[in-house]
Amino acid sequence: MSSLKTGTYANPVLPGFNPDPSVIRVDKNYFCVTSSFEYFPGAPIYHSKDLVKWDLIGHALTRKSQLDIKTPEPGGGVWATTIRYHNGVFYIITNVFDRYRPQADDRVWPRGFYVKTSNIWDDSTWSDPVYFDQVGFDFDLFWDDDGHVYLSSCYRKVDRSPESKMKDFCIHISTVDLESGSLTSTPKMIRESGSGIAEGPHLFKRNGYYYLFTAEGGTESGHCEYVSRSRESPIGPWEPAPHNPLWRNTTDDDVQNTGHCDIVEGEDGQWWAMCLGVRPRREGEIWRTSVFGRESMLLPIRWENDWPIFNESQPVTLQMSGPNTYMLEEDKKWRDDFTSEKLTLGWYRKNTPVKKDYSLTARPGHLTLYGGPYTLSMPTCPTLFLRKQRHWPVTWETQLTFQPSVPRVEAGNVVWWNYTCHARIGIALNTQSQRIVRFTPPGTNAVAVERNIYEKGDVTFVVDSTDTTYRFGYREVCGAEKLPASREAWVWLGEVDTQVLTQNPVIGQPFTGMMMGVYAFGELQGVLDSAEFAYAEF
Repeated sequence: MSSLKTGTYANPVLPGFNPDPSVIRVDKNYFCVTSSFEYFPGAPIYHSKDLVKWDLIGHALTRKSQLDIKTPEPGGGVWATTIRYHNGVFYIITNVFDRYRPQADDRVWPRGFYVKTSNIWDDSTWSDPVYFDQVGFDFDLFWDDDGHVYLSSCYRKVDRSPESKMKDFCIHISTVDLESGSLTSTPKMIRESGSGIAEGPHLFKRNGYYYLFTAEGGTESGHCEYVSRSRESPIGPWEPAPHNPLWRNTTDDDVQNTGHCDIVEGEDGQWWAMCLGVRPRREGEIWRTSVFGRESMLLPIRWENDWPIFNESQPVTLQMSGPNTYMLEEDKKWRDDFTSEKLTLGWYRKNTPVKKDYSLTARPGHLTLYGGPYTLSMPTCPTLFLRKQRHWPVTWETQLTFQPSVPRVEAGNVVWWNYTCHARIGIALNTQSQRIVRFTPPGTNAVAVERNIYEKGDVTFVVDSTDTTYRFGYREVCGAEKLPASREAWVWLGEVDTQVLTQNPVIGQPFTGMMMGVYAFGELQGVLDSAEFAYAEF
């Protein structure tokens, strides 16, 4: 370990909507999965050689037979995926919330399940789910030396006081037959928290000790990571670490809400943890909500008296040091010219689509959308394609060909928090059948802004994002024809404060992050006129 050179690196290592990281190493390769909630495909998989630079290589849940998300509340869907590797096979373990209404304490505990593959580089090789007889969320698998497989998850303890004001979410563990998913022992509660929330369990064995890592206090400002150990078994009895919580980030720090760790040993013997955190923006004495949601952070671990010491018990920061790390020079630009016959990685749908409503070959070099009958404010799957916002300042730009023949249809650009909160700018017809550009800010009582445009011709849309606002504009494009001078510059129709675009839903939770994308929809009618996007770029 003395030969390792200390370097400096930046957090988050997985910026943008990437919460609940789970990480493994196989030979020289690291793999990480994060939560995807109500978006499809689910369970994004990242690859790294050094834990600093990560690349999206695929998704584990790409078929309707694996993931059928219909109309969940914001924050429903796929929670807290765990990735594990055993005897040449990769496993991803998770669950899907179909009903999640925490404001009314109304949730249906889902069954957990796993999918598996021996080739993590090929999305199509992931199996269909094998469902467990255990419910909850934050599932984890652990293979013991004697061949027993242990399944842990979090759900509300059954024997609780009727007067309890706590959530009483606790860690339960059982043995499981992996082939069938059937339990071979009754689940036993092995960890509860004074905060009322113990979740995110991960089990490991090292130097004769079993270790149970748990996230406690909830995923907001009280979030912390704890560890316990046992000499006897994965069931316990458990000895809590004397230095719990392992570190604490507070509401005075630039990184907040940290916790939900997974750990991994490098090929060089150095141990690391990945956890979630948020990076709000300070404005005087208050904090502006982070548009990126919960992101994945990296922190070093050393061992002392068979206890893990995370980052010397210091808070996670935006710039940190660790063995063999470096400051990544990342190209933050991205562009899709739609020249492939398949969608490039990183495009997401809200919910699982029931039919194919797009083409990359109908007009070569374009993404053609055939808008469905659901608007963006409906909880089902609209014709909507999204990408995660990972940085600011940034601009999102697309060029659209769309000639609507009837009112009540629209296509364009969107900035997306969830189906209850988003802002869009697109082409439509007004009641006089005049082609217009319409900007629609978030909110049920929001007043749209409209501008007449030429009857024909492409429109380029732009969203200009800063750390405080999103500004929405357009410019008409008429091929080789030179437009009048007044039409050459961007026309700005509106601006939305990030605090307005990150409002909490009335039902559900904002567990995700800001996304930008393209859409086409009709109001309870399909769109007969195709919407053709020439490119999309950050």
